[in-house]
Amino acid sequence: MTKGHTVLLVDPARDPNAVLAGRLRMQGYSVVEVHDAEDGVRIALSDPPTVVVADLWMPKISGVQLCRLLGAELATRHVPVILRGPDGQRNRFWAERAGAAAYVLPGRMGDLVRALERALASMAPAEHFWEDGPAIGDVRDRIADYLDSALFDSVVAGEIRALGTCCEFDRLFDLLSQFMSQITSYRWFSVATEAPKRFGIHSNPRFAAACEAEARAAFGLDGDVRMLPIEDGDAYADEAGPPPIVRPISLGGQLIGHLALAVRDPEHPKDASLVEVIARELAGPIRIATLVEESRHLATVDGLTGLTNRRAFVEALDIEVARATRYGHALSVILLDVDHFKQVNDTHGHASGDTVLAAIGSVLPKHARKGDIVARWGGEEFVVALHATDLRGAEVVAERIRKAMEELTLKAPGGKPIAVTASFGAVSVQPGDTVDTIVDRADCNMYRAKSGGRNRVVAGDESSERPSPHGKEAFERAVKPSLHAAVAQS
Repeated sequence: MTKGHTVLLVDPARDPNAVLAGRLRMQGYSVVEVHDAEDGVRIALSDPPTVVVADLWMPKISGVQLCRLLGAELATRHVPVILRGPDGQRNRFWAERAGAAAYVLPGRMGDLVRALERALASMAPAEHFWEDGPAIGDVRDRIADYLDSALFDSVVAGEIRALGTCCEFDRLFDLLSQFMSQITSYRWFSVATEAPKRFGIHSNPRFAAACEAEARAAFGLDGDVRMLPIEDGDAYADEAGPPPIVRPISLGGQLIGHLALAVRDPEHPKDASLVEVIARELAGPIRIATLVEESRHLATVDGLTGLTNRRAFVEALDIEVARATRYGHALSVILLDVDHFKQVNDTHGHASGDTVLAAIGSVLPKHARKGDIVARWGGEEFVVALHATDLRGAEVVAERIRKAMEELTLKAPGGKPIAVTASFGAVSVQPGDTVDTIVDRADCNMYRAKSGGRNRVVAGDESSERPSPHGKEAFERAVKPSLHAAVAQS
């Protein structure tokens, strides 16, 4: 098994080395002995051995440096290195991180022989590593170059890991694109995630559309996948270049996404390794950002309707009220309550009631603009905050929603149609208003719509017209019993 295999033995301790070399020859190995680590590197690079055995700690060049240097060179990257040294967790840790095939204690000949056998058994075919490497040059310069490269990779990895504090993908990609433009040049740079499906792309404005098409093709994404575009002069305005370098982003065996770098022509020789480092380190920050986004989503979104929940609506409306008061902007609120919702549940079952609520959750956003806030207030009540909209405008929007709900075609599990209507109350923000006073007035107007026959809109801001200063319960107590009974059934 050992015939024809050469062991390069690097050990500054001459006398013990001779004993060890003799033992290895007895096992059938051809042994090349050196007592200086620099000589060992030169020999390994000029005539790669089958296996290298070296001490973990040596003068001038440590076993860790030797192991990493040989692993970085084309001619020796497949040559296994076995490191020897004193027992200890730290020593074993360094040997493992350096990429050593094994770590054995001095004097443990049996352990060394078995480590050599395992290394030989796991080796790649000879033709994969018996290649002529580049000119050897000065070993110290090679080590310095390797250490510089390792330091650069370490700094890059640290910068990428620091993005784990971003908490959202959009900010993460923005900061990542700024960093990428500092360390390499490219036509475009992009990151795509699997769950949710989305991608960010940094490109030059001049060729933004072409770069987007290239990125979608590289990732296999259709036009429906959301894109975060960042366009500025930090990306080069080259019309064409080499094919993009694409690498998977994985965490614990799970595919998180992909990274692509469209390099310039000529391609930098280290761009591929740079992409490897970034793809490896980016998985954690992306996963953290996704988890934070999911947590925020669950905390602010109603699970049944997909709309903003009550707590998030109150927080957002509070900000809008302060802004409207400060700058004199118009702001209106619509509150609606589904008519006869209790009857829907009693007649068709709660599943049908959920169907109605989910359908309303789909209708409302279609009649709101970007910047408006649409939410489920609770139960069968919904609210819509309309920025830059006066009372008349709110009344128009409420009427459109009312008609859209009236036209809904819903069926119970047995196929029986479910009629859906709602009563609406609309108000606009007045001086001194708070979230409570606004919603209270909208609630009172909604109950005027109920008392007026349902399926209608009541808009008004005059406090003298309010049936109650305390909203729903006080108003119900104030109306006549027949009306109170009718409202209770709604």
